Amino acid sequence: MPILEITGLVKSYFKGDIAISAVDDISFSVDKGEIVSIVGRSGSGKSTLLNLIGGLDTASAGQIVYDGKRISDWNRNELATHRRFHVGMIFQSFNMIFTRNALDNVVLALVFGGCPKNQRKARAKDLLTSVGLSERMYHKPDELSGGEIQRVAIARSLANEPEIILADEPTGNLDSITANEIMELLVSLNKEQGKTILLVTHDQETAEKISDRMIYLLDGKIIEDKKINRKSEDQ
Repeated sequence: MPILEITGLVKSYFKGDIAISAVDDISFSVDKGEIVSIVGRSGSGKSTLLNLIGGLDTASAGQIVYDGKRISDWNRNELATHRRFHVGMIFQSFNMIFTRNALDNVVLALVFGGCPKNQRKARAKDLLTSVGLSERMYHKPDELSGGEIQRVAIARSLANEPEIILADEPTGNLDSITANEIMELLVSLNKEQGKTILLVTHDQETAEKISDRMIYLLDGKIIEDKKINRKSEDQ
């Protein structure tokens, strides 16, 4: 059953009097529990699409339906609630508060989610432990490696128990070994917690190994939507 349905989605920007469509009449759906990778060259509309789904931007036309609700019709407050509870977002640039340690960065997400004060630290510690950072949670981002910072970002994205994880080039700033570890962590979230994952990436080879589907974008349009026979680790 689709958790996400996108129909005729358009996002246009104006350069003078000329309209440029970053997302151009896109339609697809995502089933609950799928890992879907969105691939394409720079400027193909991948990040814009993810921002629209995450409620960070609003569409010029078309519809986005999450769990049967049309988020494309929601106001700013409703979109903020969507970002807070329905989707967890992971960015290439990490988006950490560099003056705070890892624990505080996760606690802050719990504050915005309304977690009771007496439960926040315990919840944040559990999340950081689940991504392998039990010994590093009191370190600030500039004391952590790129992979560790991205693990903090993943823990933060899980703070308010979203059903969908939106990952925008989560391995773009990482070396190949660390990138594979982050991809494996995302797969484990899918397999063990049933998270639906939309992954924007340039790394087509790695995406093919972990995805159920690959959506290829070019100039804001879908040029191919291909199902992948993802192999389990047990095979």
